[in-house]
Amino acid sequence: MSRIKSASRADVTPSEIDLEAAIKVAFPQSVTVSTRAFDRVIAAVDASHYLLTPRAVVTPETAEEVATLFSYAHASGEPLTFRSGGTSLSGQACTANILVDTRKFFRSIAIEDQGLIARVGPGATLRQVNTRLLRHGRKLGPDPASEIACTIGGVVANNSSGMACGIEQNTYRTLRSARIVLPSGTIVDTSETDADEKLRLAEPSLWRTLNALRAEVLADPLLTAEIQRQYSIKNTMGYGLNSLVDHETPVQILAHLIVGSEGTLGFVAEATFNTVPLHEFAATALLVFDSLRAATDALVEIMSTDPATVELLDAASLRAASADPEAGEDLPQFDILNHCALLVEYQAATASSLDTLGARAEALFAGLPLTTLPVLTQDPKVRASLWHIRKGLYATIAGARPSGTTALLEDIAVPVERLSETCAGLTDLFATHGYEDAVIFGHAKDGNVHFLINENFDVESNLARYRAFTEDMVSLVLGAGGTLKAEHGTGRIMAPFVARQFGPKLYRIMQDIKGAFDPLGILNPDVVLTVDPDLHLRNLKSTPPVEAEVDRCVECGYCEPVCPSKDLSTTPRQRIVVQRAIAEADLRGDHALAKELRRERGYEVVETCAVDGMCQTACPVMINTGDLVRRLRSEAIGAAEGAAWNATSQAWEAVTRSASVALSVAAAVPAPLVTIPNSALRGVLGKDTVPLWSKDLPKGGKRRTQGSSSNVAQVVYFQACLGAMFGPPAGGSGVAVAFRSLAAKVGIELAFPEDIGNLCCGTPWKSKGIQDGYDDVAARTATALWEASDGGRLPVVCDNASCSEGLQTALEDAVEERPEYRSMRIIDAVDYAAQYILPKLDVAPDELLGSIVVHPTCASTRAGSNQNLTALASAVASEVSVPDDWGCCAFAGDRGMLHPELAASATQRESNEVQADDFDAYVSCNRTCEIGMTRATGHSYEHVLEVLDRVSAATLKGQHHG
Repeated sequence: MSRIKSASRADVTPSEIDLEAAIKVAFPQSVTVSTRAFDRVIAAVDASHYLLTPRAVVTPETAEEVATLFSYAHASGEPLTFRSGGTSLSGQACTANILVDTRKFFRSIAIEDQGLIARVGPGATLRQVNTRLLRHGRKLGPDPASEIACTIGGVVANNSSGMACGIEQNTYRTLRSARIVLPSGTIVDTSETDADEKLRLAEPSLWRTLNALRAEVLADPLLTAEIQRQYSIKNTMGYGLNSLVDHETPVQILAHLIVGSEGTLGFVAEATFNTVPLHEFAATALLVFDSLRAATDALVEIMSTDPATVELLDAASLRAASADPEAGEDLPQFDILNHCALLVEYQAATASSLDTLGARAEALFAGLPLTTLPVLTQDPKVRASLWHIRKGLYATIAGARPSGTTALLEDIAVPVERLSETCAGLTDLFATHGYEDAVIFGHAKDGNVHFLINENFDVESNLARYRAFTEDMVSLVLGAGGTLKAEHGTGRIMAPFVARQFGPKLYRIMQDIKGAFDPLGILNPDVVLTVDPDLHLRNLKSTPPVEAEVDRCVECGYCEPVCPSKDLSTTPRQRIVVQRAIAEADLRGDHALAKELRRERGYEVVETCAVDGMCQTACPVMINTGDLVRRLRSEAIGAAEGAAWNATSQAWEAVTRSASVALSVAAAVPAPLVTIPNSALRGVLGKDTVPLWSKDLPKGGKRRTQGSSSNVAQVVYFQACLGAMFGPPAGGSGVAVAFRSLAAKVGIELAFPEDIGNLCCGTPWKSKGIQDGYDDVAARTATALWEASDGGRLPVVCDNASCSEGLQTALEDAVEERPEYRSMRIIDAVDYAAQYILPKLDVAPDELLGSIVVHPTCASTRAGSNQNLTALASAVASEVSVPDDWGCCAFAGDRGMLHPELAASATQRESNEVQADDFDAYVSCNRTCEIGMTRATGHSYEHVLEVLDRVSAATLKGQHHG
């Protein structure tokens, strides 16, 4: 029996090695199986407040391997649980048995019939699919807030819906067909014309049971009516019994029972969806009321204006969202007391239709009891800001929770006309049970709201409080004719209450369904249906305080799709999980486990992190896991290595020149003369210390030249040291030459900092955790730029995106001691060229390239420069392509040479996409990223300004920049 209270992040048992060997013997194919404690710890966690550590992690690649795994489970009695994105909130994706990872593979995406149909694997994320549908003006129907990270497997398993789709465009309604592996090992493709007959022959008992259950339901008008009532609102409790009413053949009933079954009935190896239109025109408004009651009372009237979405944010939600730096002025600019907001959006296929909707809406808004007159805006930036606030609300609120507590997010649905009284009842329950910091938000249009409470399950008395609150909440919701789960799935949290919601007859039908599909109970036991009335109180996650970079994490997984090491080692969420597991092991006195995790952490967590900060761009609570890794590197670095790196800050020009000369010499001699001693040195000093040279690296760059500063200079030009170490691509000029040439073409005079050769943004030291060296070179560079910019009067332009970001960081770090540095402006060359150079250039039609492919970088993404990057590319080519699968290349300064496997893994999918077509030019905005993409694709990447310089004429179109 699992213990009530909290769960640890690792359970090491003596049978692990035997289990791994047994699974491998069962597979004739090559399949990844691990019982290593490290792998089990990082796989254990999902976004729920439950924690069970699997005994083994298996990563199959094909449906046939899954079928073989089912055979093993039948023979051994080892249950299986499937996991993909791990964004599930109800405990349906964690297990103490065998965890089957379907995220790494099964990522196929095929868009058919001009976007009307999407055929995808369960490992693809919703955003990846919608990115490919965008060009067709289509999207998938489900639109959960977690679309950046949730996978299609999870979308199907939980019958995802979301903010706009309601029950008309949810997963259940838009699923066209599926390829399903049943627990028996039978593979069913429901798209085949004879699929029902094949099912009858292959699975006669299952086929008969589904037929019989449909007949039973249809023969009883009361059962039919109850099913129709239950599913007239969002409802993901139990199994989707509406499939027995909505579909005639057993194979179609099977396909739609799989939806929302949370991996307890079979495995979806591929799902095909009917897509829905992506309306081109939209207008959004934030309506602020004095109270939650006033907001919910206005819902019926608002619904009469046909909004696509109505999202509710109570006072606590508004206060939490106001802490988001991207909220800006889009939230109320007054003290939030008991206020409540409704985020309302109207969508239409044409501008005139939207105008009609907007006019009706504004007429209604004028008569509502609002605190301020709302603005119904079509401005994309304002709308994006409002939706960013809403989509990140769960993680934002959970991230602000008291340290040491666990966030519990519930979702319920009631008929819209009962929502106001239900929200009032929830508020009373929060007060009664002492959850003063609880928040309510969600999809008010559907009568579907989420509420979040924070609980510390390490305190025994809190468990009784949570039990009592849950009982009262269940009574409240069912009393309002609602459902205890609207879109997050039943999971462990509500499995004990399925029978109470559906009654004995419908619950028995659900039991018959489970028994027909999975008679031995090998799939995800206890999830959806359970005989344990206390299941929701067992294996609750403990989150003791660890460290600043870790404690805010809610383990939502939003960071994982953008992480360059996700397919090689660990993700940001997993890096944080390891830190928590080490802390918990130490607290328990399990020092052997802590030691093992620390040992494995060296490569998996520290060495293979690109510290590129892409995780922060996706994290709702703005965690940059690179900060954690840099600190770990600082703690691990040896005295000799630290002293050596600190010394380089005093002679940086000599270091860059030495690197340049070494690269040029290496390129000129036979490769074995370099590779053999290079490999030997890596073997002695370590792969994380000595870079690996390869023939595809460029020759060395030229020394940075200071130039002569003009008294009428308009900008300070900072040539990054990357161009001094790494030369341009073959036949290229290099970005430094290109930028000077472009500036001269449009009459922009440049100033140059003194002693440029010894200046650097400090990133090489910062990324390695060498704080003294970083402080030294960053301070010296900031001083030189202050003098060159005439006390901040002139902007400073840097020609490599990561270095531009590094300079900005260096200035921010120096502001405490030198507050005057706030006036200095650092501008990346891409942004500067787009704003001040491009408008004055002519590109002759006969010089225009046919096609160009663009690789955005992590730094340009964080800086918001990608729009300007593509604008420059559009100026030089008729067709601009940004790969759908682009991501950080993970070259990360020298990281791609220290661990080339990291860059290879990070670029694989983008490389495959680029290599599928031919382009006239390949561009980016950072020298090491260009090297990384050149290595990955075999095509020569260069800075976009080099191409712009080649094709632009030396004529002015406007006045000089002042």
